[in-house]
Amino acid sequence: MQTQKPTALVTGASRGIGRGIAEGLAEEGYAVAINYVRNRAAAEEVADGIRNKGGESLLVQGDVGDREDRTRIVEETVRDLGRIDLLVNNAGIAPKVRLDILETTEESFDYVLGTNLKAQYFITQDVAKRMIEWKKEGVVEAPRIVFITSISAYAGSRNRTEYCISKAGASMTAMSYAMRLAEEGIPVFEIRPGLTQTDMVEKVKEKYDRLISEGVVPQRRWGYPEDVAKVVRAIGRGDLDFSTGEVIEVAGGYFLKEL
Repeated sequence: MQTQKPTALVTGASRGIGRGIAEGLAEEGYAVAINYVRNRAAAEEVADGIRNKGGESLLVQGDVGDREDRTRIVEETVRDLGRIDLLVNNAGIAPKVRLDILETTEESFDYVLGTNLKAQYFITQDVAKRMIEWKKEGVVEAPRIVFITSISAYAGSRNRTEYCISKAGASMTAMSYAMRLAEEGIPVFEIRPGLTQTDMVEKVKEKYDRLISEGVVPQRRWGYPEDVAKVVRAIGRGDLDFSTGEVIEVAGGYFLKEL
């Protein structure tokens, strides 16, 4: 199904922030490759919703944390859609169990960093090389790359340190690719969501409800996937093309400090 539309590959797009981004990009006129790992029903729901509104979508199963899957995800997207105009590195996982830093296991560390850091580093490397060639050949006019990280890139948590380290590393990965790809005319952006209402935070929702009510988020509300999607949509339209390397926080003013 080679498409005439610009195309986007969104990793981890079957739920939460990824789903919001996929749906938003489809509304911007993108054909969207919806990557998922296990929940095909959820991914199909996203794809069907896009198609029902006249958009184009493609399901691409695979775990970006696995080298062979990661390669296949890119290959299948290119094979079926023809190219990738926009890569959105969204897939992310939390530790299976939150443990104090003195108890964190190597298995948990490797598990979290494998998806949240290593996968983003290497899938971007693969796609960026292709984008450079596509741009030279006139296949892709305006390639772009987005990293979805987190306020946990700088806000520590003593009982899920591997997650915070992975996001800090992803932040530097985004900066590094922005530096390297600027001369190629490929802008790279980092988006840092704050407390966002998705199933990832359900187990600790009461804690964050309290913190939000106490003002840890100055705007005193949860973020939603569509808040992040709005920024990705602007990037996808080319509104921020001369702002490569920018870190855009979508967190209700969390970074603001007041004495």
